[in-house]
Amino acid sequence: MTREVDRTEDGRWLVVDGRRWRAADPALPDDVRARLLHHLGVARSAVRSARRTGDDAALAAARPAAGSRRELASGGGQGALPQDDDARRARWESALAALDGPGG
Repeated sequence: MTREVDRTEDGRWLVVDGRRWRAADPALPDDVRARLLHHLGVARSAVRSARRTGDDAALAAARPAAGSRRELASGGGQGALPQDDDARRARWESALAALDGPGG
């Protein structure tokens, strides 16, 4: 079954079967998007593992990590004020430095 997938004009949302899903920030360079989505996948895997094992403490730690990585990839979580390109670049560079470093 093939579903029709559309994007909103600003590119920030995917529309699948009439439901909106947040897309990766269209302004992210491809290499940055790939790195952020990798970290998101790792965090989501941790959530699945914690659910499977029934480890409530691990689940409580994994969910916020997955949410923060999702917000970074989509450009969300910035509040009502849009950021200029330099502020957005500084945000993803500092996030990737933390995620790629020890304990990230």
